[in-house]
Amino acid sequence: MRIDILSLFPDMFTGPMNDSIMGKAIEHDKLTVHVTDFRDYTTDKHHKVDDYPFGGGAGMLLQPQPIFDAMADVQERAAADGVDRGRVILMDPAGQRFNQSMAEEFAGEDHLTFLCGHYEGYDERIRSLITDEVSLGDFVLTGGELPAMVMIDATVRLLPGVLGNAESAPGDSFSSGLLEYPQYTRPADFRGMKVPDVLTSGNHQKIDEWRQKEALRRTYLRRPDLIDHSKLTDLQKRLLADVRIEEE
Repeated sequence: MRIDILSLFPDMFTGPMNDSIMGKAIEHDKLTVHVTDFRDYTTDKHHKVDDYPFGGGAGMLLQPQPIFDAMADVQERAAADGVDRGRVILMDPAGQRFNQSMAEEFAGEDHLTFLCGHYEGYDERIRSLITDEVSLGDFVLTGGELPAMVMIDATVRLLPGVLGNAESAPGDSFSSGLLEYPQYTRPADFRGMKVPDVLTSGNHQKIDEWRQKEALRRTYLRRPDLIDHSKLTDLQKRLLADVRIEEE
């Protein structure tokens, strides 16, 4: 996968894009990341990228020219590397809420470009370059760099061969539509807090059933809005009924 990032603050990506899982993905040629400072594409001597909005109002808007020219250059370089335009993602509080399903969609692409805004907002014409407008949540940040990092991390870890254990990602919270079940490691008895007996029983069928039930329990108690009854198996429906009785 190729990821391009357009930002006024490229140094913000130096650490996160080269450490941990993403660093390994780059090292193993699963990922290339290119960060472009679109201030470099301004045409005036002061390298100005923003201006006051027509009609008045508070704040400054990003001008179209630097971003249009930067995007054209990014796409030309990608094409020279044999990569298509792909999806162009605008960080915007008014965009669609980012979630695990979207991360899975993004992970299926060969090329993603993230446009990180700043200041009050964008000149509306910039949206003509965009395929996706995405928000990290119902809050406003200073710029789009942090949301882009979060979305990239959530996406890259889903690429084949990036995680050490191929079963890790499918078992994550939200991947199955449910929160992840509780997990334990050694020691089996820590200061009187014991690992559930079923997990040390060696009975894999019982362990799987326990995990499904506890995932349902955690989701029912913390995020009941995530439970789509139409997608539950007969076993899960029975387990959920048991959970409801136990939690009454």
